[in-house]
Amino acid sequence: MIPRIKNIQPCADYMLLVQFDDDRKVMYDVKEDINVITDFKVLLTEHGLFENVQLDSSRTCVYWNERIDIPSDTIMEYGKQI
Repeated sequence: MIPRIKNIQPCADYMLLVQFDDDRKVMYDVKEDINVITDFKVLLTEHGLFENVQLDSSRTCVYWNERIDIPSDTIMEYGKQI
C-alpha cells in the first residue's frame, strides 16, 4: 500500500516536514535529490519555488512542477522520523 501524505511543510535548508495519514512525521532532505537529479537544481535557482511545494490529488506525491516530484514511499523510506 502506498503511504498517503496528510501534510507537507517546506523548512529551512531544503528540508520537508511530511506528516502521513498514520500521523508518522519525517524530515526529508531534498538537497540529496538536488545534488543527484539535474531537474531538481532549479529549486536552488528559482526564487520561491521550493516553498511552493504541493501535494498531488492522490496524496501520494509531492511536486513543484511537471518535472520535479517525489513519491510518498520514497519520502517515508529515506526521511528521518521525528
